[in-house]
Amino acid sequence: MPVFVKQNDLKLYLKPHINNKSNVGFVPTMGALHQGHLSLMAESLKNNSLTVVSIFINPTQFNNPDDLKKYPRTLEADVAKIEALNPEIIIYAPTVEDIYEGKTESQQFEYDGLEFQMEGKHRPGHFDGVGTIVKKLFEIIQPTNAYFGEKDFQQLQIVKKLVSKYKIPVNIIGCPIHREPNGLAMSSRNERLEKKEREKASVIYSILKEAKKLFHTKSAGEVSKWVNNQFKKQELFQLEYFEIADEKTLLECKRKSKTKKYRGFIAVFVNNVRLIDNISLK
Repeated sequence: MPVFVKQNDLKLYLKPHINNKSNVGFVPTMGALHQGHLSLMAESLKNNSLTVVSIFINPTQFNNPDDLKKYPRTLEADVAKIEALNPEIIIYAPTVEDIYEGKTESQQFEYDGLEFQMEGKHRPGHFDGVGTIVKKLFEIIQPTNAYFGEKDFQQLQIVKKLVSKYKIPVNIIGCPIHREPNGLAMSSRNERLEKKEREKASVIYSILKEAKKLFHTKSAGEVSKWVNNQFKKQELFQLEYFEIADEKTLLECKRKSKTKKYRGFIAVFVNNVRLIDNISLK
């Protein structure tokens, strides 16, 4: 199974495929792989002659050093999961030095205001870090198609904007959220939860589903107030934000419009582990 740690070796391997104009699919990850990641790889395998998966914990998108330190690192297990799915998948698992070449810092990007909403408000510099690593990986791999999960819906919109604004020749494909049997959105951070916390975290999706029902008859402000009140009753959870926003602009919904699509976005702390989720409200 091809596993590359140096970008120059990977570029050399990919060059004949790119020259032959083969379809190259790409799934960027930070490891600690779960079924959601594997579903993105499966989608790529269906539609491309070659699939590349990156496993790289990107330091520039963490505004909390403690969060970076505690992020799960499971490279050996990740490689085994990918090999079980399809041994022909190419893995790129670089070091920070190989990616950043001695200059571990973010470029600055403008995303037409998408970067200032929700996650951008609470994680300063996060989307500069995301843009920096995604752009670098696109330049190294030169994929035809790249696959991102809708759990990070704001990130998906940011990457689409990055590709559009900076004229990067890659198709961005969003794929549905994968959930655990209790409804909790699959996330690498779930590995940091204790069993009881993981079970009780099902309440996040339960509240989102109820918020979706309420949005049919209530205003965005009323729904947000209801969600906030629900989390006040949950001892284990601390709500960082719940926001109803326009899917395209990510601007907060002040007054509903029939011509717009809305989505409910949420971030919750469970014993210092930060979980995000979202739901379409149409």
